[in-house]
Amino acid sequence: MATLDLNAISKSFGSAKVLHDISLAIEDKEFVVFVGPSGCGKSTLLRIIAGLEEATSGSIMIGGEDVSAAHPVERGISMVFQSYALYPHLTVYENIAFPLRVQKMPKAELNERVQRAAQILQLTDKLDLKPGQLSGGQRQRVAIGRSIVRNPKVFLFDEPLSNLDAALRGDMRVELSQLHRQLDATMVYVTHDQIEAMTMADRIVVLNGGRVEQFGTPMELYHHPATKFVASFIGQPNMNLVPAEVLDTKGGLTVALAGGHLMTLPVDTTGAARGDLVEVGMRPEDIELAQDGIQLTVRVLERLGGVSITYGTVGEGVRFCAALAGDARLAEGGTYYLSVAPEACHVFDADGRVMRRLAAPELAA
Repeated sequence: MATLDLNAISKSFGSAKVLHDISLAIEDKEFVVFVGPSGCGKSTLLRIIAGLEEATSGSIMIGGEDVSAAHPVERGISMVFQSYALYPHLTVYENIAFPLRVQKMPKAELNERVQRAAQILQLTDKLDLKPGQLSGGQRQRVAIGRSIVRNPKVFLFDEPLSNLDAALRGDMRVELSQLHRQLDATMVYVTHDQIEAMTMADRIVVLNGGRVEQFGTPMELYHHPATKFVASFIGQPNMNLVPAEVLDTKGGLTVALAGGHLMTLPVDTTGAARGDLVEVGMRPEDIELAQDGIQLTVRVLERLGGVSITYGTVGEGVRFCAALAGDARLAEGGTYYLSVAPEACHVFDADGRVMRRLAAPELAA
């Protein structure tokens, strides 16, 4: 049993508070990703779980046991860092075996664990090589193997793929997801890359300014973001946020977008009033070319084969992006009309909180 519970974790460095009362319940065998921009506190939170940093307040439970005051080696965790931190003069076998030799594990059991880890990570034919003879992805697998042999309760990963090139990062995302299924273990993974978070996580913790903005499955965060920050951070390309003025609150929210286009959006208008300023969120992949609608002036056009990513402006210089068909007839400098279904839009109030979307029966009522 390797549940991980964080209870009101706060952290300050002098007068600077970097984590604010974070409480999370991570389930046994779950793959959870901490994601957020640089400086949001995600690595600090991971180091507190590992015991490498001390929380200013709060407690940590692993498998139902309070480990807040426990030494890192007593917590039943294993951590993989951004740097591989391999011993260049040791073979792959000896690098993986190193933590077990420190524990003075019997030779037979040590060999069994190393061979099992090498098999899982497809390193069996590399055990006699030195780290300098391996590719970046192979070296990262060796670092992961060094963690596997310890049979930890919880695996911790601190941006382990950030030193790899784009193609290798994609391959390693697949390998880590497969590894999670093979080991059936609890894993906590830190990254600033929302694509890694979306493709690998069972659930994602979005951090901003040392606070949890939202904790949920990738599709929950994508389809039902709680805040403007989450909406703009999750999804690639980023969600468009178009300023708008409220014109009417009956039968939905009627707004005038920047540029003058009118839309009636199916959201709860409780507390809204005519003249309020809101932002309408539109995902680039929900947008289509139209005969009338939102007027876009194209600045940059990226032809990617199956899709054309179109960057431009609406209204008076509001940045806007649309993911259109790969063969869409567009040209840089041209002006085109776009449409988006009202039910696909998100509306955010002046505080950046999402306005609840309504179903058709609620609108009729």
